[in-house]
Amino acid sequence: MTAPVSSASSGRPADTAAGGPGTVGLRFEGVSKVFPDGTRALDDVTFDVRKGEFVTIVGPSGCGKSTVLKIASGLIPETSGRVELSDPNIGYVFQDATLLQWRTVQRNVELFCELHKMGKEERVERAAAAVRLVGLDGFEGHYPNALSGGMRMRVSLARSLTLNPEIFLFDEPFGALDEITRERMNDEVLRLFRIERFAGLFITHSIYEAVYLSTRVLVMSARPGHIVAEFDVPFEYPRRPELRFEPAFAELSGQVSHALRGGYGP
Repeated sequence: MTAPVSSASSGRPADTAAGGPGTVGLRFEGVSKVFPDGTRALDDVTFDVRKGEFVTIVGPSGCGKSTVLKIASGLIPETSGRVELSDPNIGYVFQDATLLQWRTVQRNVELFCELHKMGKEERVERAAAAVRLVGLDGFEGHYPNALSGGMRMRVSLARSLTLNPEIFLFDEPFGALDEITRERMNDEVLRLFRIERFAGLFITHSIYEAVYLSTRVLVMSARPGHIVAEFDVPFEYPRRPELRFEPAFAELSGQVSHALRGGYGP
């Protein structure tokens, strides 16, 4: 999904002058969230994601990871603190592919362009390019019920790519997939990241997925969620699948796991 960001939520633009790699795409400064029922979901969350960075957040269930994404996209407002965006054009990939069953792959991918009132010719061209980019050439006329879970997620990715987002938010998009398909989708996201160089923020429960994908891993505490640890990931792109079995990968994953266990407490 590409979500508009309200002026109340977005604050001032974040370092927009440069606009290239290294520019801050998304910044949270002391962000807290209290829901109307009194639930304190987030407490003083501070981090940023620069263009060309892929940042992953891991944390226990219910710690507010998805709330971070909803605030970042403008779907819900923060209670206090400040959220800054370099561009309100955000790609949002949900846990489910959220495809329209009565539309073909091509027509599903065109959807956001339609909502943005693009002309038919441009809409068709952008959708076709996005379909090629995610490797679904030849499936343009298929309907969602004829696609595998991994293919449906590729359609979801393609749909957001049509608007050329500067910032991409991923809310545990591969959690329901089998292990082999999940690994393939990880490689697919990394391939797209290397091509597009967007600012990526990815939510997952999997430490191994977080380390494999990211330039940085953030660890959140139990609710109310706040950042308790940050790890730079030193491995070069492109990432080889065999990286997951190397000692350095296991060591860093263990450090993230240790921080996650420590972050369960208040």
